[in-house]
Amino acid sequence: MIAFMLRRLGQTVIVVVGVTIVTFILLHLLPGNTVRAILGPRATPLAVHQLTVELGLNKPLPVQYIVWLNNLLHFNLGYSYKLDEPVTSLLTQRMSKTFFLVGASLVLAILIAIPLGVLQAVRRNKPDDYVMTGLSFVFYSMPTFWLGLLLVGLFSATLNWFPAEAPQDQSSVFSQLNGMVLPIATLTLVTIALFSRYMRSAVLEQTVQDYVRTARAKGLSPGTVLFRHVLRNALIPVITLVGLSLGGILSGAVVVESIFNYPGMGLLFFQAAQDDDFPVLLGVTVVVAIATVLGNLIADVLYAVVDPRIRYI
Repeated sequence: MIAFMLRRLGQTVIVVVGVTIVTFILLHLLPGNTVRAILGPRATPLAVHQLTVELGLNKPLPVQYIVWLNNLLHFNLGYSYKLDEPVTSLLTQRMSKTFFLVGASLVLAILIAIPLGVLQAVRRNKPDDYVMTGLSFVFYSMPTFWLGLLLVGLFSATLNWFPAEAPQDQSSVFSQLNGMVLPIATLTLVTIALFSRYMRSAVLEQTVQDYVRTARAKGLSPGTVLFRHVLRNALIPVITLVGLSLGGILSGAVVVESIFNYPGMGLLFFQAAQDDDFPVLLGVTVVVAIATVLGNLIADVLYAVVDPRIRYI
């Protein structure tokens, strides 16, 4: 297990570096001028040239990347062009907010989707299964921004149950949890739709296996077969899905935070994209890449916990 984790950590470094290279290149291929975005349209050519040299943007792209990567190895993500603050400090202030939003949504989605998927499998081809399947397809196919706007229109503008804007600082997140209901619900509903479909398929796949027939032939009750045998094996593909979907959930947080003006990394990324603030965009990308790869690593380790037959050499 230790050797496996060390290999995966080595792969994590390679993946993160690869992600930064691709992101670095794509950001510099975007239309627009970073220096012009900082100084404004009335900046003189001399001022543009001086700031370009000061920021090192006149150097070849590979040189710029090596300089940035060297700073990253020293935990220095540079300074925000627009906010004039260290990117590390900006991410530290907002990281906990995003992880709270994503973590709460993920936990709720798992707690709801697993029993929902099991219920759908048990009630296969029954009216309630059709209803839940239809709702899953609706929420899964619905864009995150559209679902968020619908929830705001219904529960905030019409019913006035919850505020349309999320709490603006970390302390108020816990003192004003009603402000977090709509952002968390937006991410949770989309994630439930995905997880429940996979859970339903996994349970149905396990119920036709030979070990299930043997357990039933031994006289075990349907509940015992389901919860002691089927469920444990059906969780394996769902664990994989949770690890792989972490990056997608974090990406969805960008949209959700923008809709509800929630001051996390997603809103910071959205504002930086509008301002061509490359250091902030790269910093958020690194954090999301590391979180995604670590999520996959945790999923691999959980395999052995769920299924004792799985061993890593």
